[in-house]
Amino acid sequence: MNNTAILCGDTDAGSVQALGERLGLPLLAAMADAESAHYDFFLCYRDGCLKLLDKQTLKKGGLLVEIDPRPGEQHSYPAPKKDLLAQAVGKKTASIVDATAGWAQDTLALFRMGYQITCIERSPVMVALIRDGFERLAQKDWVQKRELSPPTLMAGNAIEVLANLPEQPDCIYLDPMFPPKRKQSAATRKSMAILRDILGDDLDREALFEAAWTAAGKRVVVKSPDYAESLGGMPSQSLRGKLLRYDIYLK
Repeated sequence: MNNTAILCGDTDAGSVQALGERLGLPLLAAMADAESAHYDFFLCYRDGCLKLLDKQTLKKGGLLVEIDPRPGEQHSYPAPKKDLLAQAVGKKTASIVDATAGWAQDTLALFRMGYQITCIERSPVMVALIRDGFERLAQKDWVQKRELSPPTLMAGNAIEVLANLPEQPDCIYLDPMFPPKRKQSAATRKSMAILRDILGDDLDREALFEAAWTAAGKRVVVKSPDYAESLGGMPSQSLRGKLLRYDIYLK
């Protein structure tokens, strides 16, 4: 995390100070400090949420954990279990662990479908962004009206966390970082490029699959680009989209 700093934004100094102490990151008081500093990324409270900035988005913009449904998704709760993700994890599945949370978009999609979902993230920077997103989610009217709790967030190396889960989940979901091989949309390219800069490629993804297989109760689901080889050998079933594939391993 030595390429990340915290920029004081539009929130109280206490929150910024607490974030800096929790993550062990330096604080930059002014925009000029950030512009001249030798950091690639900046965490900043802006527009009522925690955002991740780079040099191009210092003055406006930034990336955050989006808690609202993605384009094309239902706004009702629970959302219908119709898409490939729901089919892959199993409509009758109850509990899921997303072991590679990233920007937590699949975690949140599964939460909106009514699954009991826990996510794991190893990057302290991403953990802070996800935690902020879940705090905003908890304030949503539809969440409070139904007395729902946001997904559970566990910080740490997923291989180690999976070995010590308090309960065995029905499904463990993996979306490891694969080397890119094709152009993506500008928005996707930006968020994924920054995530890759922070996390790097998942070089331990084979060990991660083995840990997931050991810890899962009923199935392991691996999301991958369509060009990638299957992570756990021949799957029980594969569901294919336009650019990606869900490999399903049934126990």
